[in-house]
Amino acid sequence: AMLLTGMGRDGAAGLLALRRAGWPTYAQDRDTSVVWGMPGAAHSMGAVEHLLPLGELGPAVLAAIAARRKDATR
Repeated sequence: AMLLTGMGRDGAAGLLALRRAGWPTYAQDRDTSVVWGMPGAAHSMGAVEHLLPLGELGPAVLAAIAARRKDATR
């Protein structure tokens, strides 16, 4: 699950629920966020497993998917 720049806390709470359910969680870092509100809230509540710059989020998720697929075929 991925959370990008934005305001509020509702997405942060949702991301936390997904992390508690075992999902890998990603959020955009402060430096590349236009608005750090929602990613910052998610980070402060422990919902973010991977805090990355915007340009690294897509490749990180693709790498995680590829790793899971490789593990599933073993």
